[in-house]
Amino acid sequence: MTVNSITTGRIQSAIALASSKTGVDFDYLLGQAKLESGLNANAKAGTSSASGLYQFIEQSWLSVVKKHGAEHGMAWAANSIGQSSSGRLSVGDAGTKAAILALRNDPGAASLMAAEYASDNKASLESTLNRPASGTDLYMAHFMGLGGATKFLKTMQANPQASGAALFPAAARANHNVFYDSNNQPRTLSAIYDRFADKLGGAAAGASSTASATNYAAQALDMDGSTVITGANESADDALAWATTAMNKFTGRTTQTAVNVLRPTPDTARLAYMMLARLGG
Repeated sequence: MTVNSITTGRIQSAIALASSKTGVDFDYLLGQAKLESGLNANAKAGTSSASGLYQFIEQSWLSVVKKHGAEHGMAWAANSIGQSSSGRLSVGDAGTKAAILALRNDPGAASLMAAEYASDNKASLESTLNRPASGTDLYMAHFMGLGGATKFLKTMQANPQASGAALFPAAARANHNVFYDSNNQPRTLSAIYDRFADKLGGAAAGASSTASATNYAAQALDMDGSTVITGANESADDALAWATTAMNKFTGRTTQTAVNVLRPTPDTARLAYMMLARLGG
């Protein structure tokens, strides 16, 4: 196994742990990370403060850490973040601020906070839009912030042919290829949304290929010669055979199914456990 594959395996294991702890679907989190950073925990945007596996900008990161950090062993960070009367978040000590922002490059912390952020956004969007939130809706909330995503989705519902660049000029300047096509023509809200849906679905499907997922399940079941027992007292061989069958079944899903993200099944939870066994989680 190459260094890159080992690194990818550790990242996927961190994502599986976040999925297990929060109930947010593994496929969504994995697809989002692949789309945001190519599964590169040290990725950094050139046009904004975005950094890490999930490309959190500074204010979004401080917000989710302040709200959920203590639940996941980061109370020191959550307690260090203050909020002004205008709602802006800050950290008084420069060194502490740097340490908190650096957590964006830690796969474990980033995956947990991305999962919590998705869960919060789901609840808010469903309340505002009066409909179930799709994976693309949640990705829009991550990409644009909850307020921006709400504005985008409500405007798109009323006028899908509206120009995204006209509605979000600052975001368009920072993300030209999202808001403009190859001919430099502004994309409509509907076109931007559909493009994200296609990319997110493709990323999730590609990242969760049968061969890859089965390989991680095999590694989870082979820990220095020990045997991991899962389910109804089955052996490692039986569990691995089940994993192979399950992944063959999951790989046949449609893109739309892959993007329905916050409804994990017992089977997907079990696969996540099998991968987590490698970490002793």
